[in-house]
Amino acid sequence: MWKRILIGVPLALLGLALAAYLILPWPILLRWDNPGRTAFMLYRVREARARGDTLTIQHQWAPLESISRHLTRAVIVAEDARFLEHHGVDWQALAHEVRYRGDDRFSWFDSADLKALGQALRYYWTHRDRVRGRSTISQQLAKNLYFTPERSVVRKIQEFFVAQRLEWLLGKDRILELYLNVAEWGPGVFGAEVAARHYFGRSAAELTAQQAAALAATLPHPLTSNPERRPARMAWRQRLILQRMYARGPVETVPLEPPAPLEAPEVEMPEIEITEPKAPALEVPLPLPDTLGEGAVRDSAPPPQPAQRVHR
Repeated sequence: MWKRILIGVPLALLGLALAAYLILPWPILLRWDNPGRTAFMLYRVREARARGDTLTIQHQWAPLESISRHLTRAVIVAEDARFLEHHGVDWQALAHEVRYRGDDRFSWFDSADLKALGQALRYYWTHRDRVRGRSTISQQLAKNLYFTPERSVVRKIQEFFVAQRLEWLLGKDRILELYLNVAEWGPGVFGAEVAARHYFGRSAAELTAQQAAALAATLPHPLTSNPERRPARMAWRQRLILQRMYARGPVETVPLEPPAPLEAPEVEMPEIEITEPKAPALEVPLPLPDTLGEGAVRDSAPPPQPAQRVHR
């Protein structure tokens, strides 16, 4: 009996894991279909309703070619600098985050790699409140489309598998287009087009480099720090993103046009009335020397006459 239990339990767990894997979303339709409402949007509506508030979702689709190149570059620099290099998960960034010290080419048959993996897992468990996770754009898209912002190991595993499927079934351009159109940029503000019009009164295609960096800087905390709420917190990230955009560092891997020069802010100057000074009532010409210095040019006008003495 115990032998059957020892064999049956692992097989049951394996079967449950396989079933969970198979029922996870397969985003094949997203190759052609633009999503309207996402799981993340619906979660925000339920969250507001639980507080007794009403949240209106603002969302408008914009194709990738109608979104400023400044914004696509800023988002990649800020959120996922190796977006074009990885396949859904940035293992290098994740290894750095959990202090993995093993070989870059991990092997399950290498004792040193297994030891390093165990140390990394222990580090993650003891610092799980501070470990960021380094989610890629593909993972964030998976979260926005199908899951919620709630953090758990199970949700991260689900997000991992869906991100892999997004990479398999869609291209990088389509993943970026989807992400820019469903990302949250403020309370009820979803998508680059709505965010650009909400904060800057212009379309996503007309965003400047500074405005694009401000939106990219808003992504980590869209509800608590954006161009309207606590903008100072957002501004330091905006400056960092601009520096990275123009440093030609990680952004070199992005096949986008070079950014335009930074635009000087428009400053409205006050109107100043300029009046010509009035000439003095009495002019007394000063005597000039009879000779000019070497190389000088003598004025063609006759020299002024000395002032006459006035006898009293």
